[in-house]
Amino acid sequence: MDLIVFIKQFVNGIQVGSIYALVALGYTMVYGIVKLINFAHGDFIMVGGYVVVFTTPFLANLGVPAWLCVLAAVAVCSAIGVLTEKIAYKPLRGAPSLSVLITAIAVSLCLQNLALIFFSSSPRPMSAVFDVAPVTIGSIQFSGISILTIVMSVALMVALQLFIKKTRVGKAMRAVSEDSQAAILMGISTNKTISLTFAIGSGLAAMAAVMYCSAYPQVQPYMGSMLGLKAFIAAVLGGIGSIPGAMLGGILIGLVESITRHFNSQLADAVVFAILIVVLLVKPAGIMGKNVGEKV
Repeated sequence: MDLIVFIKQFVNGIQVGSIYALVALGYTMVYGIVKLINFAHGDFIMVGGYVVVFTTPFLANLGVPAWLCVLAAVAVCSAIGVLTEKIAYKPLRGAPSLSVLITAIAVSLCLQNLALIFFSSSPRPMSAVFDVAPVTIGSIQFSGISILTIVMSVALMVALQLFIKKTRVGKAMRAVSEDSQAAILMGISTNKTISLTFAIGSGLAAMAAVMYCSAYPQVQPYMGSMLGLKAFIAAVLGGIGSIPGAMLGGILIGLVESITRHFNSQLADAVVFAILIVVLLVKPAGIMGKNVGEKV
């Protein structure tokens, strides 16, 4: 692999990794607060993709910028995320973890089959959301969408970290994550905090959907399954429950996948899943996670 090809693959890896990181943030935020692996989270990407497919032509007919479809995607995915939490997950608080896991898988299958019923299994092409010119650095030309994806993802990650660390609501989220019962005694509404967490996580999935579909302009009902699984692996690699860990894990998985795909595209997915196995065997808490003792 010569230097120019390596640099391009490196940038492509960071681009894909940034998308994984946005999705992984949703996994890690929900797990950090309610100790729930929301396996339906990847399907919110699919929902966001379909919102973009239908709103982009509508906005074009109105003569407004197509990128405003991002707001619609975030609003719809956040609403569905909150609704899912209220209907499917809230009644199961305190239930055995296996019951919650099965429910999450059921929600995922429900969203996929609803998409099949309403939109069929045929991929739908997507109009361009962002009109970005290629970026040339020296003798190397990069896709404008790749650079925009990286910049927007980093900005969202930094904004989320500042929100969690500096704002009153973010401190409430951290309090509920540390000890929900003590948070209630301090006057924090755990129900509102959990709903807001689902809304933010689902909104990040919508942003990931816009970025992913801008690079690969088609949408189909199962598009969120593999993307969601890889983002979950990124969250585990970085340390599920850790926001910086989700960012780091997403970038690393993206880089590994991009470089592996250059040599053998058929092995790329296998290598990613092998990373999950190795992490669970060697360091289950992830790179930035902490081993937590559990009383029995």
